[in-house]
Amino acid sequence: MFIQTEATPNPATLKFIPGRTVLDGGTMEFTSREAASRSPLAEKLFSVPGVTGVFYGSDFVTVTKDDSDWQHLKPAILGAIMEHYMSGAPLLADGSAGSDEATDEADEFFSEADAETVDMIKDLIETRVRPAVANDGGDITFRGFKDGIVYLNMKGSCAGCPSSTATLQHGIQNLLRHFVPEVVEVRPM
Repeated sequence: MFIQTEATPNPATLKFIPGRTVLDGGTMEFTSREAASRSPLAEKLFSVPGVTGVFYGSDFVTVTKDDSDWQHLKPAILGAIMEHYMSGAPLLADGSAGSDEATDEADEFFSEADAETVDMIKDLIETRVRPAVANDGGDITFRGFKDGIVYLNMKGSCAGCPSSTATLQHGIQNLLRHFVPEVVEVRPM
């Protein structure tokens, strides 16, 4: 098994590509050892000293570290990913193939009067923003819309990335304002 690695815009996050499907649909994020208990792979990765976050995309895993050196972490992370896939163990302990999307949608907030605007915003995020962000090992999901402000949740390599503010304010905000005049600002949540 050959696992590729790619740098991300976030120097604390590295993207690992195992050459097979990781998650059938959506994304999953684990920000603590406790949250990782539902995934054997995430648990193994959190057992590597220095790992602070794990994120699953369709065909990649991103791992976020503390101030440890990638040179020391990378072999242990590669080993954990390889061991997981060679064992044939399920991605999630309960055998499901779930993602965080149902939880994300349940937490959304916006006025019913803004439903049409929100549909346009979500469509733009889905078709123009998420594919580009996935290439960088992360994800951005819609959280809410109120008083012209779009609230987005940044995951994976996007969470805590030094360039995420610029991406939000210059890239995503400009895109949304261009196509949806009701949008005045974009903020992370």
